Amino acid sequence: MRTIVGYAFLAMSFGLHAQAPPYTLKLALLKYRGGGDWYANPTSLKNLSEFCNTHLQTRIDPDYATVDVGSSEIFNYPFIHMTGHGNVVFSDHEAKNLRQYLIGGGFLHIDDNYGMDPYVRVAMKKVFPELEFVELPFDHPIYHKAFEFKNGLPKIHEHDGKPPQGFGLIYQGRLVCFYSYETDLGDGWEDPEVHNDPEYKRQQALKMGANIVQFAFEQ
Repeated sequence: MRTIVGYAFLAMSFGLHAQAPPYTLKLALLKYRGGGDWYANPTSLKNLSEFCNTHLQTRIDPDYATVDVGSSEIFNYPFIHMTGHGNVVFSDHEAKNLRQYLIGGGFLHIDDNYGMDPYVRVAMKKVFPELEFVELPFDHPIYHKAFEFKNGLPKIHEHDGKPPQGFGLIYQGRLVCFYSYETDLGDGWEDPEVHNDPEYKRQQALKMGANIVQFAFEQ
């Protein structure tokens, strides 16, 4: 089974010594087929990386990568972010590739940018037919890393006005995929002028994003 190339960098991402190179890893954005805008929120991962570097002392390259779900390139990145508003389609090869990536140690964060929920659930069922998304309780460690979220995910954008929910796919005891729904963290990570969110909302989004990154690296 393939494992994540460079995954050993994870243990080096926090509390590095001064002589360490400027960056030890980078996050990646997942490109998928089906018509959904996988490229939404172009500034979000850059800003999240910089926030983590400032507040978690990570060394994440703000120049994030873009990787196709069916490409072997995904194995170069320990943390992959997926977003969009619409349809998501995985071929058999793409589903198998993503499954191998996640089983091999990778982590996927899916952030519903509004409208992708019915499609991404079908797509991920193709990746893990034996698993179901389960809602993570508020006492799950992902909500209690560097920043405290006693009531789970923060609500960044209203959309349908539903409460935010955090779902997970758990494979052999490990959270391999975290799915943030009805919150729109990625919009909150974007440059301030993109959505003109109140600064406290943007900070909530970035802090929760930092928790997700930290959890993925430390679990």
